[in-house]
Amino acid sequence: MATQRDVVIIGGGHNGLVTAFYLAKAGYKPLVLERSAQIGGAAVTDEFHPGFRCSTLSHTAGPIRPGIVRDMQLEKHGLKLITPEVCVTALSPDGRALSLYQDVGKSAQEIAAFSQKDAAKYPEFAKSLAKIASVIGEALATTPPDIDHPSSGDLWSMLKTGRAIRKLGKRDMFRLLRWGPMAVADLASEYFETELLRAVIAARGVFGTFLGPWSAGSALVLLIRAAADPHPAGSACFAAGGMGAVTQAMASAAKAAGTEIRTGAEVIEIRVQNGVATGVLLSTGEEIQARAVISNADPKRTLLKLTDPTHLSPDFVQKLQHYRGNGTVAKVNLALSGLPKFTALKDGDASALKGRIHIGNEIDYLERAFDESKYGNFSRQPYLEATIPSLTDPTLAPEGKHVMSIYMQYAPYKLKGDWEEQRMVLGQTVVQTLAQYAPNLPELILTHQIITPRDLEDKYGLTGGQIFHGDLALDQFFTMRPLLDWARYKTPIEKLYLCGSGTHPGAGLTGGSGANAARQILKELKR
Repeated sequence: MATQRDVVIIGGGHNGLVTAFYLAKAGYKPLVLERSAQIGGAAVTDEFHPGFRCSTLSHTAGPIRPGIVRDMQLEKHGLKLITPEVCVTALSPDGRALSLYQDVGKSAQEIAAFSQKDAAKYPEFAKSLAKIASVIGEALATTPPDIDHPSSGDLWSMLKTGRAIRKLGKRDMFRLLRWGPMAVADLASEYFETELLRAVIAARGVFGTFLGPWSAGSALVLLIRAAADPHPAGSACFAAGGMGAVTQAMASAAKAAGTEIRTGAEVIEIRVQNGVATGVLLSTGEEIQARAVISNADPKRTLLKLTDPTHLSPDFVQKLQHYRGNGTVAKVNLALSGLPKFTALKDGDASALKGRIHIGNEIDYLERAFDESKYGNFSRQPYLEATIPSLTDPTLAPEGKHVMSIYMQYAPYKLKGDWEEQRMVLGQTVVQTLAQYAPNLPELILTHQIITPRDLEDKYGLTGGQIFHGDLALDQFFTMRPLLDWARYKTPIEKLYLCGSGTHPGAGLTGGSGANAARQILKELKR
């Protein structure tokens, strides 16, 4: 006999936990079902070598929306966020380093060593980006409007956004309208002449996407990310204990509000009768009936795998099949016997390494890395974003030792060869690339963990290995995420909803999709 529940949420990633919290606070009794042995989805911390723990996938927070942190009282549930003074250090093969700080003025002083002109332009760019990002941030916190039949609430939200745009002033209003469709390379080049500075800003517009810096619309990705964090190159926000501490705190808050969480509970089917979702079937054969089913899985996995597509119209299925979501990112985690010595940094100066480390010294370097992935090859000179979280959180590694977390791009999900055969080659490529900047790195490696785009799909449930549940792009944004007419967290199946990163705004570990979905789903349930 099937168990009867109030609301079932598929997936215990951060958005699923945020949605569960807000539903529980509203008086519902959500049941979160997570197929893994631990909660967290892509925000987990694992021990991958005795004594060495690392954020397995996501290694920085979004940052999380301040309203979510406040509502969930995450600090009371054990979350301690760490924000180092250095946001990012970009390294150049010629032995130079550019560190950008939380403080705009201090960043400008660093830039002055490369270009006085760029140092003068940087505060202006940061100011405009922050103003424009604040307007976009308001839009990201709203439910996309119903294009055909906008409600009074939709009209009010659009009016508020329009007024906010007008308040930008003529110059920044035109910039907002112009920047979105641009290539981020053009945007960075309009302001700056230093290639290293251009590259580190442009990288924010392509991270995790199947876009190169010269791709149209890549500037929009930069603006979306700036809405959560207006720093031009992005700041660095870590959690003590790794990113798993974020979702552990969220899970604790959700439970305190009235949520039940089950791990090791894999949903293999969403039950549908007469066009209405009625519950879920687990791999154990257990069936759970529910008043509503909410999926934190990506749209394709939810509607084309967990749901029988015969419950959907052929037109919808065809459009969803063309929703782009082939991953381009691999992850390499290293256990190190000591701290790498980067030739561009003074001996013993580890402060520059406490934020993110950027490898990709010019726009064309990033574009060439992208070029290889277009044809099914992973980049032999990849764009890398690395962190050494044990510098700010010594509990992650034994005393005197360190962990290094590295995102590698571009690594196409659709590889010409077999990913299992290429796994070690990818790891070697990452290490060799870093060794150009830190020659002693290879001799420090005790072990490594290599996670390919195929692993992201098979082990972590990310269809196509896409870490954002679908490309962030002009035609997959706002009212078109995941599809036009289906951006309001509903699906064509009644009582089946989406709350993951494949919904608006879908911009990483911010909790935005989960909070937006909860607000809209509550309206639906109350009807």
